[in-house]
Amino acid sequence: VKPMTPRCTVPKAVPVGKSAFLHCHENEGFPKSTYSWYRNSEPLSPDTKVKPHNSSYTLNPATGTLVFHAVHKGDTGRYFCIATNDAGFAKCEEQEMEV
Repeated sequence: VKPMTPRCTVPKAVPVGKSAFLHCHENEGFPKSTYSWYRNSEPLSPDTKVKPHNSSYTLNPATGTLVFHAVHKGDTGRYFCIATNDAGFAKCEEQEMEV
């Protein structure tokens, strides 16, 4: 079963140096969806070795949770996530996060 449009929660504004939690979830898809996050249409890698600039975040593809441990100005942008399984994928609305 193809994933439904996931529900994304992105904080509107986060003070520099604070943590930010972005969530993405859908529960219609079968098999269970995996999640990928994008900032300004660029994919955010779950692999810690290939992170852009000095961003400190943790991305869990199984739960759809993206955590910034200490945001900085470079983390400002438009975020969206894509839920994917064997049957297809679905994307949520882009949302702006300001730092």
